[in-house]
Amino acid sequence: MEYQEILYTVSDKVACLTLNRPDRLNAWTPSMSIEVRDALHAAAADDGVHVIVFTGAGRGYCAGADMNDLADASKKGLSVLDGTEDAEKAVGILSGIQTEENLDPENRYQARSDFRKRYSYLQSIPKPIIAAINGAAAGLGMIMTLYCDIRFASEKAKFTTAFARRGLIAEHGISWILPRAVGMANALDLLFSARLIDAKEALEMGLVNRVMPEATFMEQVMAYATEMATMVSPRSLGIMKKQIYEAEFQTLTEATVLADEQLLRSLESEDFKEGVAHFLEKRPPNFTGW
Repeated sequence: MEYQEILYTVSDKVACLTLNRPDRLNAWTPSMSIEVRDALHAAAADDGVHVIVFTGAGRGYCAGADMNDLADASKKGLSVLDGTEDAEKAVGILSGIQTEENLDPENRYQARSDFRKRYSYLQSIPKPIIAAINGAAAGLGMIMTLYCDIRFASEKAKFTTAFARRGLIAEHGISWILPRAVGMANALDLLFSARLIDAKEALEMGLVNRVMPEATFMEQVMAYATEMATMVSPRSLGIMKKQIYEAEFQTLTEATVLADEQLLRSLESEDFKEGVAHFLEKRPPNFTGW
């Protein structure tokens, strides 16, 4: 696919996906949604990519859904639904975004249905996704950071859920994922007030993993991503990511049994052999993902 609203590059086993509408603070559009999905699936399928970085061009990360699209939806309202009764399809029509059955019909990652929704599919991508939050992350932009695996923020980053101030609700699963990131009290605060918070407060409540200086932000993010991409088994990363997210729906016994099964398979893998060999031989690893 030829991209119009994102940039996609690969270097040192790291794919960098950049939202590229800087004049609109990278406001989200249906076309952008399709391009992001295509790029993430391309990164997942590329054996030369071990880690994905997700960021924005210019001074914003993502200002949420484009206000022009929201204005159009506010005028059309339910009249565009044409009798559609299914809630997910209705929202898809209003937003111009494909619904679940079109996201990954063959279920290529063997993901549970929870991780095949409109945006939660990021958690089914079998490679780490690092959100490099360089500026404002609002509404849908904030949701996209939450579906990434690790969140690094520039000291200039700002966050707001925004929905309550637009007459909307907790969209696209944020009511499930936000309390898990910041706790119930903080989640209710951020959703009810829709207030703007800075990077320092985001770090204090656990919304982001780390805050970095603006001047060296992307340099530090890429250094972290490159170290992970070159020093860690991609096979381990993919399996652990699936373990962590599926454990949200498992008992301790179920998680332990599945871990035991995966451990046995790991002991037979080439990456395990390489993990031991490079340590004993005191050399950099050459993991293949097998």
